[in-house]
Amino acid sequence: MALSYKARRRWALVVLLIGMPLYLIVAWGILSRLSLWQLPTAVEFIIYVVAGLAWVFPLKPIFKGIGQADPEAPPEEQGF
Repeated sequence: MALSYKARRRWALVVLLIGMPLYLIVAWGILSRLSLWQLPTAVEFIIYVVAGLAWVFPLKPIFKGIGQADPEAPPEEQGF
């Protein structure tokens, strides 16, 4: 079942305020325990970029269209 616009907005807020800090703490903890300083700088950079973007792809459907007006709202409530 697809989430409504309001539900996606709420979940997006939860993800940004709670999920992102938790993900950062976990990713930082895991990456700090690896010996990445022994790798070439380019490889280390790629690992950090992949870790930084790993959360985006599974959560893309939640964030898609959040910045737009509610498509399910009547025209008078959209602020136009």
